[in-house]
Amino acid sequence: MQQREGEGEVEGEGERERGKEVRKEAMESMTERLSSLENLYFPRALQSHATNPSQRKSILLDLLSRDVAVFLERYGAQLNSEELREFDILNNDYEINWHLKNIRTKMSPTSEELKSRSVTVKNRRLAYLDKLVLDGKYFSEDAMREREPYLHHEFVGKFQDPSARGMARPGERWSETLMRRCEEAILVSKIREEQQRLGVDEMEWVGNERNQQQQEEEEEEEEEEEEEEEHDVEEGNEEAKKVNGGVSGTEMSEDSKLAQSSKAEHDEAATLSAEEMGDMMGQFTYIMHQKFLAGEDHQHLDYSKIDDDETLDDHWLREANHDAEDKYFAEDEEDGYNDFVEPH
Repeated sequence: MQQREGEGEVEGEGERERGKEVRKEAMESMTERLSSLENLYFPRALQSHATNPSQRKSILLDLLSRDVAVFLERYGAQLNSEELREFDILNNDYEINWHLKNIRTKMSPTSEELKSRSVTVKNRRLAYLDKLVLDGKYFSEDAMREREPYLHHEFVGKFQDPSARGMARPGERWSETLMRRCEEAILVSKIREEQQRLGVDEMEWVGNERNQQQQEEEEEEEEEEEEEEEHDVEEGNEEAKKVNGGVSGTEMSEDSKLAQSSKAEHDEAATLSAEEMGDMMGQFTYIMHQKFLAGEDHQHLDYSKIDDDETLDDHWLREANHDAEDKYFAEDEEDGYNDFVEPH
């Protein structure tokens, strides 16, 4: 009889636990607020049915009524402390309680939790960096130049032939070539704007290379004409120059040679060998990697998705296992070698 009474008490307590739920008014209020948020996550199967606030609220309310744990997993980070308190009535549920503690820890972390979070974020960004490098698109030269045109110009671009960027590429349609030329013009404009802002000399502005080259060619033609005139004067008036102590044509010719030599040295300085170009490209790429890790690519990437992606932790788990295996086999080989060493 006593056993039956005990069983009845447990059953009654279980029914009371199952009867606990979040207040209807609170459910209405929080789903109303969430439905008005921009870019709120919805599973792909439901996205077509979540095009307006009314539909989004209906979906949220349905999920909250059916599965509180899943609701907290998806939208708990969007709730405020007052809204979270509404779920305390369900904290005897292990899964719900875990989500509540996890959300509150993120909302008001301790100093130790902040340090731990910082390390986790760094490791996840490093893991994601490895994925991007392996993919080969985000850190390709064209993609990096598009994100940082001036930085690319300073490290690599000013040593490259600008005319090559406007040429048609194999297999490229004419419309694609035109589109790429338009994009190139925008990038050149951005580079020049940054050069103007930094007070770079106008002759060094990107796009002025052709004008400078044309000017240099005109100067060369003028020098050649002067040399021819001087040569004619030298042949006809050699004795007069000696009497008057004038400057000889030979000396003038030497000055011209020096000027041409100086120009050749300048042109040589403006070009790099393949090895030097590779080194400059490596430096530019390293800076772009560091900018990504520092969170400076927020205009191009959603860092919140990277920093909260727990699957990236598997990358470091695999790395740790790999290092442990290497160490184990290295020690095993060393022990095997020592077994064959004869004692003295």
